[in-house]
Amino acid sequence: MNLRLNTLAQMVDRGARVADIGTDHAYLPIALVQSGKIDYAIASDIAQGPLDNARDDIAQAGLEKQIDVRLGAGLVTITHEDKIDTVVIAGMGGKLMVEILTAAWQNDFQFKTLVLEPNVGEPGVRKWLVDHNYQVVAEDLIEEAGHTYELIKAIQVETPVKLSKAEIFFGPLILQTKNPVFYQKWQGQLAYHQKLLVNLNKAKNKDTEHIKQIEQEITMIEEELNDQS
Repeated sequence: MNLRLNTLAQMVDRGARVADIGTDHAYLPIALVQSGKIDYAIASDIAQGPLDNARDDIAQAGLEKQIDVRLGAGLVTITHEDKIDTVVIAGMGGKLMVEILTAAWQNDFQFKTLVLEPNVGEPGVRKWLVDHNYQVVAEDLIEEAGHTYELIKAIQVETPVKLSKAEIFFGPLILQTKNPVFYQKWQGQLAYHQKLLVNLNKAKNKDTEHIKQIEQEITMIEEELNDQS
């Protein structure tokens, strides 16, 4: 597995019952079962092609009895009888991720642990977690093959854990560590935001709300990049 999948695997608790949503080749559940970290997983995908790949790889690993393969959108493939306590969703946009989690929530599916890797829209995912009584307990910001990835592990709690605007935007634990990838990512994002702001201000019909949002984000980014503490 690559660095991204290995990091996600490290976030899964030993003995968890896992549903890997958007599993593709099922590399993650296969690795988790092979390592002895978990005994059971569901590999779920919306597309038949990736699911066929997953089924072939699971069969080749001899794990058909421990990994179920299911076709369907989001978490609709999961039943209460599965007793899934950990959901992994990786490699999709944050907006879609939130839609999947919300749909499950509305159907009375709540999971103890979420391991998430949105490839865009990370603040929206963290806001959803806060709004639904999840606490971020692990985060990592990694770089692989020219892309940066934010990985988030959250657990359900009884008392809501509030996050500041900056913590929602950057990640509460990512802010605490600020590894080299943090500076790489946000220096690039600062340049992108500054260019976007110039273009927004050039528009004939100015979107003042969007301009204000980008200005606020630029201020936050500059503050965190300049804060070396």
